[in-house]
Amino acid sequence: MKLYFLFFSSLLLSLLLLNCSGRVKENTNRIVPVKSNINNYGFSNDSLKVDTVIVGKNKPLADVLLPFNIPYLTILKMASVDKDVFNARKVVPGSRFLLYSLKDSTKKLCCIVYEKDPVNYVIFDFGDTLKVIEGKKNVIHKERTASGVIDNSLFQTLSEQNISTDLALKLSEIFAWQIDFYRLRKGDYFKVVYDENIIDKNDSFVGRIKAAVFHHFKKDFYAFYFNQDNELDYFDENGNSLRKAFLRAPLKFSRISSRFSRRRYHPIFHKYKAHLGIDFAAPTGAPVHAIGDGVVIAATYRRGNGRYIKIRHNSTYESGYLHLSRFAKGIRVGKTVKQGQTIGYVGMTGFATGSHLDLRFWKNGQLVNYLKMDFPPSKPIEKKYRKDFEKVKDIYLKKINKISVN
Repeated sequence: MKLYFLFFSSLLLSLLLLNCSGRVKENTNRIVPVKSNINNYGFSNDSLKVDTVIVGKNKPLADVLLPFNIPYLTILKMASVDKDVFNARKVVPGSRFLLYSLKDSTKKLCCIVYEKDPVNYVIFDFGDTLKVIEGKKNVIHKERTASGVIDNSLFQTLSEQNISTDLALKLSEIFAWQIDFYRLRKGDYFKVVYDENIIDKNDSFVGRIKAAVFHHFKKDFYAFYFNQDNELDYFDENGNSLRKAFLRAPLKFSRISSRFSRRRYHPIFHKYKAHLGIDFAAPTGAPVHAIGDGVVIAATYRRGNGRYIKIRHNSTYESGYLHLSRFAKGIRVGKTVKQGQTIGYVGMTGFATGSHLDLRFWKNGQLVNYLKMDFPPSKPIEKKYRKDFEKVKDIYLKKINKISVN
């Protein structure tokens, strides 16, 4: 059955590429030499006109493609394919559609390529029948190193070195519990070993971080990437997981605008009241993530809280997310959610003077200050993996030590 599937897929791809350009790509990783240049999608576009469409925010598929004279029936056909291959409702803002049409007087639409991400794509061939093929661009992985001394922020330090700020995002996620990236000090520094994923000479992106050290408040914080029981995670130099049972914050790169207080001056009621949560200032529509695994026990609207969600994590802990603009798709009472999953979007519903998220946290039924909780780390390196981990750690520790800090 597997051989039959591979044969059928190869045949379908050949038909598609012949229809588009008369050139054939044998598979998605090896290109058959032909007279003209082959693009990243396996066919020559020498005789084709290409229009690039960037998907805007909150834009349905029809709104994206209709301005380019793509027939509505064609769009309906695209939306009807297997949702695991292409889900028209989950087209990502900022992603691209490439529209290939003939350069002759007919201007016939040949095919459309949708880039799911920098590597994965879907080709729609509009011949007698719609043919849909998934593919991956050929990616070269090169190990890189980077370092820097913090003057203002991690983003600024990387930008000044012409290094992708995606590296800052990845570092902040790895060290989320060890380092408060809103309180970096001038003179803090970092060293990192990571993969650069190169698609072609003009297109690359930050891949996996393999190891890093962040010097913060006169202390070194280490991270080593290791596979334990087929679970890929980051560990410190002692083999302790850097992950905690809960995320540090439910939003990425927001700022705390109001802290947990038994007596805070309320901006609406103009009197002192308890504020038993943490306010994170963020723009409307910013994704809100579940801070831990759990089950949704409330997803509704209440006058003061606005649109809110409450999650039971276990018999001890519960979390609440207030003033949401809307819920994420599928979020309802009884739904199981995973740590980091998008559950809703920032808003200012209920009693709110500006766009923000109010995070509430309960321990044994009592509201507590989430920022002062000390949660245990996830599973450390097991004894049976200790030797393998030490080998990996020693390899990358030597590499880190060789990196100079500018």
